[in-house]
Amino acid sequence: MLDAFSRTVVSADAKTAPVGGSELASLRDYVRNGNKRLDAVNAITSNAYCIVSDAVTGMICENTGLIQAGGNCYPTRRMAACLRDGEIVLRYISYALLAGDASVLDDRCLNGLKETYIALGVPTQSAARAVAIMKSAATALIGQTNTPENGGTKYRKMETTQGDCSALVSEAGSYFDRVIGAIS
Repeated sequence: MLDAFSRTVVSADAKTAPVGGSELASLRDYVRNGNKRLDAVNAITSNAYCIVSDAVTGMICENTGLIQAGGNCYPTRRMAACLRDGEIVLRYISYALLAGDASVLDDRCLNGLKETYIALGVPTQSAARAVAIMKSAATALIGQTNTPENGGTKYRKMETTQGDCSALVSEAGSYFDRVIGAIS
């Protein structure tokens, strides 16, 4: 896993050039928005159980066959596995968001995920739908976490850094899209 600093150094090293110009500007921006990034990750992790359970419930409401005998969320041990997988995916997305780099997501979560689901008989379209629902919930939390109108207390009882989080919403959305693309 590379963070923003490591990625910049590795890139400069590969070009045999010093870190400068646009790379430094990018790192300054990363540091300047560090508290927003931490608040966004905290919003996701503080609400992870709700995000995942709502996503799985939404997926099941759209395909009730999943909870009937023979369905992939029946019996309860399969439902528990589905919830666990959702929490794992969400955890790796939060790691990627914190680092500002998707390599941890690619290396530790997505590598072989689709093949595993296919081998287990898990319908990938249902899994992708659950991730899409998680994306909607998580990006809504990130977008509302740092807005002055709710003071950061609507979802959590702690102070948050104020400011525009549209770039973080977009970045998090791209990580969710990466998961959806990998399992579709």
